[in-house]
Amino acid sequence: MSDRRRWAVVITATVFLVALCLRPALTAVGPVLPRIGADEGLGESAQGLLAALPLLAFAAASPLVHFASRRFGMERTVLISLLVLAVSSIARSYTGEAGLWIGTIVIGASIAVGNVLVPVILKRDYASHVSRATGIYTAFITGGAALASIVAVPIADAADWRLSLAVWGGLALLAALVWLPRSVGASPVVVVESQEAPSVSVWRQPMAWLVTGFMGLQSTSFYLLVNWLPTIEISTGISERTAGVHVFLFQGFGLIGGLMIPRLMKNPVSQRAGAVTASIPILVALLGLLLAPGLAVLWAIIAGLGQGAALVAALTLISLRGRTHHETAQLSGMAQSVGYLLAATGPVLAGTLTEQTGTWTPALITFATLSAVQVVLGFTAGRPRP
Repeated sequence: MSDRRRWAVVITATVFLVALCLRPALTAVGPVLPRIGADEGLGESAQGLLAALPLLAFAAASPLVHFASRRFGMERTVLISLLVLAVSSIARSYTGEAGLWIGTIVIGASIAVGNVLVPVILKRDYASHVSRATGIYTAFITGGAALASIVAVPIADAADWRLSLAVWGGLALLAALVWLPRSVGASPVVVVESQEAPSVSVWRQPMAWLVTGFMGLQSTSFYLLVNWLPTIEISTGISERTAGVHVFLFQGFGLIGGLMIPRLMKNPVSQRAGAVTASIPILVALLGLLLAPGLAVLWAIIAGLGQGAALVAALTLISLRGRTHHETAQLSGMAQSVGYLLAATGPVLAGTLTEQTGTWTPALITFATLSAVQVVLGFTAGRPRP
């Protein structure tokens, strides 16, 4: 391999470093959420709202990302988002109560850029290996998320929760520096697709709504667990540190699930097997937390395998169901806008139900039911295309 070819491969692979930055600013919150609540005087409902704000920002910003990428180009748009993520991660911790809320919103909006554009970049750069590249991309996402979860409490113990959240701004800044060569000289001009490309808006396509529903429900259960699993376990007598380890296992086994599921998503015609297989463990884990909470570590592992696989399944469906790069970008924006709007209700609804009833049982029943619906959507969205 020539030096130029080797350098091109390295530059192309930097997209995976971007993936590493897309979750730590969010998953570091769950293990220290009780400390944030105690320090800032936030009840369960307010804590749930704080956890949901990034998802609301995802929903609001995702449809706009497509326009920004047309104006500045995908590479430059990603670079700007990484820089904003770095600044807002620090501002969230050290600019007072207002900064906590505003910084959280800005963090969500900046991460939305990567959520929308990276699947499009993967489809462009790894056209013949979309499912495999998506699995690797998801492994980096879940790896970063897992790392943030496991070190959040130790950093908070050594310093405070503010540093445990702010530290991830440094990772985003590093990723921006590595990404810089891709954005320098990148053209903002969008390549014109074939005139035969379908012009029907994705918002009018039934399949797009099925993919969006699947994306939304898998995100709903993920953000429920990543934010509330430590609190759920602590309510059953498990220590804060042990609960943090379980969240790490949840994230870590998500990496394994994400790397395994592409084998079932490789079929370019039907992805039913992969979408359903990825969804069932989430349902099993939520029922397990409800019926046998003493086996929390087992349910965390099973849920992690399902969540990692389900994210790969959702992103692969977005990539494969989009028939052009333009349509893929539209579908990605739609699925992540509507999907994350649905997901944003998860932490808030769970916190409200628990605050009103004094138990996690109603919340777990509700989200187990939604996971059953996800199985059905996976079977339908993964069906063979006409």
